[in-house]
Amino acid sequence: MNAKKTKKEQVMDGLGVSPGIAIGPPHITEYGAPTVPEYAIDDGQIESEQARFQSAVRRSARQIRRLKNRAQTMHGEAGEELGYLLDAYQHMLTGSRLTQGVEHRIQTKLINAEAAVQAEISIIARGFADLPDSYMAARANDIREAGARLIRNLTKEPFRAFSMIAPGSVVFTDELSPADTALMDPQRVAGFATASGGAEGHTAIVARSLGIPAVVGVSGLLDNLESADLVIIDGGGGRVIIDPSTKTMTDYERRRTGFLRERQKFAGLRKMPAITRDDTHIDLSANVELPLEVKSALENGAQGIGLLRTEFMFMNRATAPNETEQYEILRDMVKGMSGKPVTIRTLDVGGEKQAHSLSEYLSTSENPALGLRGIRLSLKHLKLLETQLAATLRAGAHGPVRILLPMISNVGEVRQVRDCLKSVARRLKRRKVKIADPLPPLGVMIEVPGAALAADALATVSDFFAIGTNDLTMYTLAIDRADEQVAHLFNPLHPAILRLIQFTTQAALRARIPVSVCGEMAGDPRYAALLLGLGVRDLSMTALNLPQVKQRIRNIDLTSATMRAQIIMEQIDSGRIATLLDDFNTLA
Repeated sequence: MNAKKTKKEQVMDGLGVSPGIAIGPPHITEYGAPTVPEYAIDDGQIESEQARFQSAVRRSARQIRRLKNRAQTMHGEAGEELGYLLDAYQHMLTGSRLTQGVEHRIQTKLINAEAAVQAEISIIARGFADLPDSYMAARANDIREAGARLIRNLTKEPFRAFSMIAPGSVVFTDELSPADTALMDPQRVAGFATASGGAEGHTAIVARSLGIPAVVGVSGLLDNLESADLVIIDGGGGRVIIDPSTKTMTDYERRRTGFLRERQKFAGLRKMPAITRDDTHIDLSANVELPLEVKSALENGAQGIGLLRTEFMFMNRATAPNETEQYEILRDMVKGMSGKPVTIRTLDVGGEKQAHSLSEYLSTSENPALGLRGIRLSLKHLKLLETQLAATLRAGAHGPVRILLPMISNVGEVRQVRDCLKSVARRLKRRKVKIADPLPPLGVMIEVPGAALAADALATVSDFFAIGTNDLTMYTLAIDRADEQVAHLFNPLHPAILRLIQFTTQAALRARIPVSVCGEMAGDPRYAALLLGLGVRDLSMTALNLPQVKQRIRNIDLTSATMRAQIIMEQIDSGRIATLLDDFNTLA
């Protein structure tokens, strides 16, 4: 009997974070190991390939020395701990088992240096991870980091995540960083599943932006995949199926066809306005992670980019982009929107969003989500902020732009940025560089409770508000949205969250400044009536969600939605709130 036919179907459940059905062969990858090309070399290339590897070793050692010098200027235990860690990295690059093993592998296996590094790292890290001593086992991550640095210096340019896998593959991994997710090619990666992660983590958000079906938080995901030939990812239902039966395959092929047909059904809405049944116009914009999403935003009827996350420019590269590099990327995106406004958020790294190019500015933190991130990082290292503001001002000469500040908590931060913006503008004008005229509006992300509660004060120094419901919920409820152990507690209908949204919206309306919602709540048709009823008239979301949210808006009577929102705001139980909202959505 054919062995393939005897395989038993396995069904595993997790959190569906990006809708769609993916069917294809599994590609299993170790978290933290960058995807690199592997190719054969001949005997005559051994010496040159080893020399290329040694050049990368020297470059990595120089980078670590610079980081160590910076660590020595840090006070307290953080600097001391970072120094110890960098000493360990430096040791790995000087005649260690790692470097000797790579050179030997190049010579004996006749493969390129990147592939040799990745293979050697995998073997050494696995040996550490299996040790009974928890401290020694944790050193596996240090080994992987050292290897990743070597590979980045070997490639000398950003790599495209999973660029070498077979088209149509489904990626399986323990964990997936937002940076690697952002670089996935939807034409090559059919879908992915991870053992960890939450529905509102940034990895999930990127997957939705790219339209890649995804399931996260699948316990035991990697235990039984070694011999699997075919897998199914149900990104809407949160299900992973390994070696599906013929009956299951037929069912999911039918579901996939239905999903794609439903997407096509929304195509007719793209050019229609988002107007409620009682003739109130709602602005619908797109959240954009990558330049390639500009086309999708326009195709789905976006009236602008309501949130351009600029972190992609800093990820998967060894050094931070300079002013010209950032300007050219932003210019092309602004021009690509053909006169529609683009809201450019300044750098927001930290927490789950890491950028190796900024490692010299970032230090280890007990709680990265509460540490040096967002505007705090930019104001501490003004050169980063000045470079980004200069690039944005120059891009603003090609179309309307707005500047949005992340992680704001007080008016002083906004004033500092406004002073910096004016200073940068004066410098550019002296250089006769064409910039936005007048200066772009300067807005504030409302994503920490302190900012929401101080919204009246922030409105006096801001030109607009953008409510980031993802972080606002996380910080208010003290829930790490990327942690599968508590992700089920992440609830945007918690009375505290709704009150903060209401307080912020009313403060903006009193100050007569625009206010939008750009978190994941904005892209879910379920919440549209509630947000409109609370006074929000601008929503920004993943481009693929625009048509279905627009359809919901066109079926809403705003007067009724406002009355239902008032009733909801009188409730104290999130379960009751959910019932009232879902009943309204069913009737409307």
